[in-house]
Parts: sequence; C-alpha cells; structure tokens
Amino acid sequence: MQQLVGILLNASMHRGIPRCETGQESLENYEESAQSYGLIPCFLKLEDINLETGRCIAYIKNEHDYSLIDIPIPKVIHNRAIYFNNSSHLRMNRLLNKGIIVFNFCNRYGKDEIHRRLASNPSLKKFLPDTFTATPTVIRRMMKQHNDLILKPCRGSIGQGIMRLRNVSSKWALTYSNSPTIGGWETITLNKVQLPPIVLRRISRHPFLVQERIQLAEYQGNPYDMRVTVQRGLQGLWQMTGMYAKIAPSSTFVSNIAQGATALPVESLLATSVPTQSPESIIHCIEQIALEIAWSLSTQLPWIADFGMDIGITYDGKPYFIECNGRDQRYGFRKANMMSIWKKTYEQPMAYALHLLERNVYSRNLPSYHHH
Repeated sequence: MQQLVGILLNASMHRGIPRCETGQESLENYEESAQSYGLIPCFLKLEDINLETGRCIAYIKNEHDYSLIDIPIPKVIHNRAIYFNNSSHLRMNRLLNKGIIVFNFCNRYGKDEIHRRLASNPSLKKFLPDTFTATPTVIRRMMKQHNDLILKPCRGSIGQGIMRLRNVSSKWALTYSNSPTIGGWETITLNKVQLPPIVLRRISRHPFLVQERIQLAEYQGNPYDMRVTVQRGLQGLWQMTGMYAKIAPSSTFVSNIAQGATALPVESLLATSVPTQSPESIIHCIEQIALEIAWSLSTQLPWIADFGMDIGITYDGKPYFIECNGRDQRYGFRKANMMSIWKKTYEQPMAYALHLLERNVYSRNLPSYHHH
C-alpha cells in the first residue's frame, strides 16, 4: 500500500494548486519523486489540519488534476512553508507533540544565530568571515580592521536591505539600495568615518550583521559565490545534492538570483577563476565543509533536513561560509540548466520521508521545539 507524505505549503501557494500556479515550487517534481519511493504526496496548509480529529484536507492528484480530499494526517510531513506568527508555531509544536514528524519545521533561522552556532565549532571557525552584530561602535571597529564590509539584515532574504561599506583610496563609501526590487543602487561618500543616517536608521530598526567582505573569485570580472544544496536522503545521512555558481550582475555586489545574478554550473568557472587549484579539489573541499556545517547545525537544530548554503571562494581557492537557508529555493539549478540535479533536490526530501516512515520514528519521544 502506498503511504501518504504531507507537503506543507503557505496558504498563498496552496491556493494556486488547482491552476498549477505554485511559483518556484514544482508539484510535478514532487509527484515523480514520491512515486519512485512508493509515496503519495498530499499538499496541505496548516489551517486545514485538525488535531482533534486527526484528519486534514489536502490536495491529492487524481488522473488529470488536483482535488481536495479528507484524509488522516500524514505521519511524516515535509515543511515548505515559512511562518512568522506565534499561533502557527504553536500549531506546529502540537503536531510534533502528537507524534507527527514535521521535518524542516523551523526553516528560518537568523543569520546571527547560525553564525554563532558555527563559530562555536573550532573546526569550522577558519571558514567564517569576521562577523558581528552591527552597532555603530562595532561597525567603526570593523572599519579599522577591514577595507570592505557587508551589512545585512539578520532575517532578510533574497539580498534585500543589504549594504556595502568600503574604503576606496582612503575614503569610505556606502552602497545601498532604496528600492525593494532589483537594482536602484546608490553610492554615497562618508564624511570621515561618520556613519550615514540610512545605516543608523536601518540598524536601529532591525537586527543587522556586519561582516568582512571576502574578496571573492571573479568570473569575467564579476564576483561569484556558490549555492550548495545539502540534504538528508534515504539513509537519513547528509549528502551534497549539487552546487551551482551565482554570478553577481555588473551593476551590483549582490549574488542573489532574485536580484538578477546568473546561475551557471561551477566546473566551467573554476578553471579560469581559481587557476592555482584543480576544479575537482575545490569542489571536494566545498562539499566537505558543507557537510560538516550541516552535521554541526543538525546536532543543535531539531528535525532539519535541508540547507541551501552560500559558500564563497577567494581567487587563491580559500573557501568561506557566507550564509545558509533552511528553505532552499532550488530553482537556481533549473536556471543553470542542471535539470537532473534540480529534480534531485525534490527526490531527496521524499527519500528522507520514506526513511522516517520506515524507521517508524514517530513512536519514539520527539524533541519539542521552542521558537525564539
């Protein structure tokens, strides 16, 4: 008998299912992957799960389209939603307490928290750029130590709100964007080392990090970093699913795909941009670091099974961990034309779901999760 696996989506994406309008999420990839492991994917939203009755309403595909069906709550759920309010976090906790496994159930951790957790691991410390919580005093101290700094919101995503401070011929300049969309970058020169009002305003409103900007390797004159996808699979172990390079557009220093960066397979770039080392050795090194990071974080964060990590390398091949996402967007592989790896990013979570179902983990004591 085929077993059910839940895939939890935000309400807005869930609404688009009958029209197959689910943004960057590929329902087809879930269907194919689940089928190859003998699973039936059911697409749910949190509001449709009834813990009292133990049942939920979910979209399941029939011959041609998706219909809403009343089913028992699946024993294993892959979370692809992001929740900001406390009531949702409480509902997620209650699911866990009922013995239902929701993997990746918290998939949004502050950049400061991730950094702090990794910095406590001595074997990873050397791969971390200098990073601190941004206050005016700390930023000024960092300006004495480094010539190029990045300021980024602890909880921002897709490169929004990010700023760059750098020292060009003994004058400091700030580059920032005023528009929430792509582009609109402005650069102003600082008066001595006085921080501009926009910096003070932003860091007082939201927690920011100040980070030493790594002098990244460049491809055709533009800096790039790597998106490395690390997931748990059939044996429950961490594996690297794949990686691609994100090349910043000429107009900016930000390498987010959502901000206009180009995605390309890594191999084609490495040979020319890091001539001192073989592409194979760099890829192997990045894979080892990514796996070590995933393992280190998963000992501290419950039920995590997916990471999209940004790892940069310098022109002489030294790798640095920049940041990671607990809900990897995956579509960069499609943009880099790496279609089989793009599909594999959907296969791994379904393989892991089968692993959890087969191990019958839900009969054991589960860690509860306290949101902070």
